[in-house]
Amino acid sequence: MAKGRCQCGSIHYEVEGEPIYSAICHCSDCRRSAGAPMVGWALFAEANLKVVGEPRLYRSSEDATRHFCASCGTGLFYRNSKSFPGMVDIQTSTLDAPSLFPPVIHVQWAEALPWMGAAHELPHVERYPED
Repeated sequence: MAKGRCQCGSIHYEVEGEPIYSAICHCSDCRRSAGAPMVGWALFAEANLKVVGEPRLYRSSEDATRHFCASCGTGLFYRNSKSFPGMVDIQTSTLDAPSLFPPVIHVQWAEALPWMGAAHELPHVERYPED
């Protein structure tokens, strides 16, 4: 069983089993929702998710609903009745152990930012660059 929560702790969740897959999404909808260049997701059967607290819902498209904490704004879940009936995507960075389900695929690469392919070639620093 994996556990997770929003940043402020108002919403906690538990999910059982292994995900169908774990992915990094590059679609513009995910980017705008998260304010990030990509978002990590793990797809589970909806019956395997138990939530404590009341996420706020936002219908981001005709078939998709995003669930987030109304207090701190943390994005938590994504449901799409057309693409993933009976399933729920969980943002992997909200897991207590975010490395538990490493991504196995990039999805929506057609919408990836143009510089994303070379992102791993950038210099790495442990914290912040020194002046």
